[in-house]
Amino acid sequence: MPSTPVTVASVRIRAGKGAELNLVDLVLTVCVLANPANCRTEHLYFESRGSLVQCMTLAPAEIAKWSEGHPALKVVRWKCLLPDKGREI
Repeated sequence: MPSTPVTVASVRIRAGKGAELNLVDLVLTVCVLANPANCRTEHLYFESRGSLVQCMTLAPAEIAKWSEGHPALKVVRWKCLLPDKGREI
């Protein structure tokens, strides 16, 4: 049974009336330690209580948490973006 894609817009709707979540997209470029040429993009979404500048401040801690759970991968680049409203998450 295929699952229904979750989008940024649907997350905002599920937050409830008057409780819109302001999500930020922490985009990681990660590479396999055993094969550094094998890289991919990962997206971490979290609630922003401010701006993209705040995301840049909080990102190192989020990256460290993510990295602990993915020891075979190395984060080589990252950036903060406002997610596209129709993007699946």
